[in-house]
Amino acid sequence: MNFIPDERLEKSPYIQLLMLTSFALLGMVLSSVITIGLLYTLYGGNAFAAMQGGGEEIELYIGAIKLSQAFTTIFLFLVPPLLLARLEHIKISELIGLEKPGARGLLIVAALMACSMPVIEWLALWNQQMVLPEWLKPIEEWMRAKEDEATRLTLAFLKVNNVGDYFINLVVIALLPAIGEEFLFRGAIQRSFKRMFANPHIAIWVAAFIFSAIHMQFFGFLPRLLLGAMFGYIYWWTGSIWYAVFAHFLNNGYAVTMAWYMQVKHLPIENADNNFNFKWYGYLISLLLTVICLMVLKNKRINNGQ
Repeated sequence: MNFIPDERLEKSPYIQLLMLTSFALLGMVLSSVITIGLLYTLYGGNAFAAMQGGGEEIELYIGAIKLSQAFTTIFLFLVPPLLLARLEHIKISELIGLEKPGARGLLIVAALMACSMPVIEWLALWNQQMVLPEWLKPIEEWMRAKEDEATRLTLAFLKVNNVGDYFINLVVIALLPAIGEEFLFRGAIQRSFKRMFANPHIAIWVAAFIFSAIHMQFFGFLPRLLLGAMFGYIYWWTGSIWYAVFAHFLNNGYAVTMAWYMQVKHLPIENADNNFNFKWYGYLISLLLTVICLMVLKNKRINNGQ
């Protein structure tokens, strides 16, 4: 008689994705309750009217909104993969690669993000010019309204009065989303799709599609899709989520830093994300350098035998 217990197998990737979705929805509800309670306690009902109107009054409540954004990031993105690991009775380090990153790898990732910035911006500018057919005009108007609303909130977030506000923005806009979103989309969702399709490329691009779509910014969908795929390949080739977190942080942190710098120089922060004005060959060079950095990163994985 065999008294050795069978090795416990993970649930199917379909069940895992359903669990992650359920955890994320519950996290969104919980963070919404916290946000409502926080705003009402601090400011009363006026805060909700200001947020719905999206006018300049929203800046009066931006501190509480930033705090609620931090709660949303934690409960919506970071908690679901942690709960999944808990319920699957596996260590989070087994669900998500948490190997310590090396200096050389971080340097390559930094070079990759720097080289890709112009081509990402070109793609963003091209995406912003998207025009739908006439029979889809109501949908386009709704999409642009959502985009304008997100832009107003982003600009309110990026306004700073001192260095302390700048570091708060780095945490709320750059660091927490980098950790939470990478843990969920690359660490958990991409992993489940890889188990489902047995093809890392499909898993990377499907996870990147969901990553871009969930932000609900339709005129920034394509650059975010490409960034999501880059983060996915970084994670796959290195085996450590921290490289993808670092790349994500650099991308978001650059926007935060540029907005702070432009305010110090008394320049309009509306152009914080539009800092490149290259000829066509400048963007081509950016694309070529991006590909080279990606290949160097891939070869690093092969050389390390990961």
